[in-house]
Amino acid sequence: MPDVMLSKILPLISLSLLIISCEKSSYTAANVSSITDSVLIDRLAALDVPLLPPQPGEWLTAHKEPGQTFRQYKLSKPVRTTDSREVIYILPIGIFTPYQDTVIMHTASYLETFFSLRVEVMKPLVNDAVVSEGQRDGYDGRQLLTNTILDYLRSIMPADAIVIMALTATDLYGSNYNFVFGRGHIRDRVGVSSMARFADAPLDARNYASCLERMIKTSSHEISHMFSCLHCTHAVCVMNGSNSLSESDSRPNRLCSECHKKLQWNMGFDVVERSEKLHAFFKKHDLAIDEAWMEKELALVR
Repeated sequence: MPDVMLSKILPLISLSLLIISCEKSSYTAANVSSITDSVLIDRLAALDVPLLPPQPGEWLTAHKEPGQTFRQYKLSKPVRTTDSREVIYILPIGIFTPYQDTVIMHTASYLETFFSLRVEVMKPLVNDAVVSEGQRDGYDGRQLLTNTILDYLRSIMPADAIVIMALTATDLYGSNYNFVFGRGHIRDRVGVSSMARFADAPLDARNYASCLERMIKTSSHEISHMFSCLHCTHAVCVMNGSNSLSESDSRPNRLCSECHKKLQWNMGFDVVERSEKLHAFFKKHDLAIDEAWMEKELALVR
């Protein structure tokens, strides 16, 4: 081959090798990060608490659910963020007291940490603007039909939303349920949660912390459904199904290792950074049980 030809080809070969090398380095770095997080989550399996046999009235007594493994989750083609859809929207529905407004504000902050995604709180709407039909007299006042709320949310989905959730202080009911704490659609990226049953009296400084603890639990549970996570039967977990407030209260605000893997694979968050931020949230809001759990997690992953 003439020297002139070689002088033209060699720079192109060098450039191609450089590009391949850079791509390989970037790919390797991403995989190392993913592998590291996966190893850290495997360590958290030591904290998994096996579920006891369900008692009469509990969720798994009435619902014979098989659960969902990490592999099954990946194969289910779950809802995932894209470059143009990566914001969680919160729509408050109803008229709220100052304490209830604070619960919503801090719930939005918690969800931003829990999912490692940006959260936007929309301008509140009154009940009648969202649910013109599907209201009835019920628990301590009015009840709103979840199906009607979800239909409305589908109609106003922002273009950059990955999911949208309504938060309300009004009690909820479903087509087949006298009441529900919340509901999240597995595929349609819409959901709703209510704080109506989360305080035994009008919300004030005395019962604020317990209401917040329950609200962040229900909201993160329902939004995880909206990212296609099914109810967990692997271990005690925020993704366990619940038939009552006492059953829900028996679950901490944490993911078991199996469900943790699902959301980390989906969102790609840094396991240690997320745990540190959750720990700071629980400490700030005096949620001692959840703070203690997160201290145990940090001891295993740092």
